[in-house]
Amino acid sequence: MISARSVGLDCGPMGGFNAETLDQEFFPDGKTKSIFICGIGYGDDTKVRPRSPRLDFEEACEIL
Repeated sequence: MISARSVGLDCGPMGGFNAETLDQEFFPDGKTKSIFICGIGYGDDTKVRPRSPRLDFEEACEIL
């Protein structure tokens, strides 16, 4: 995902899918199992949600 994003692609990792059905469809031999799905491409800027706010370093960390 980092490599895809570094060349300007958008990534949408997804969980909560029916892994058993996906594995039967794409990996019928049973040697490979899916963990998550990641959509990769160019998102429509008018439909992509903005990134959620992040804490500043000073808010999240304390140097001891």
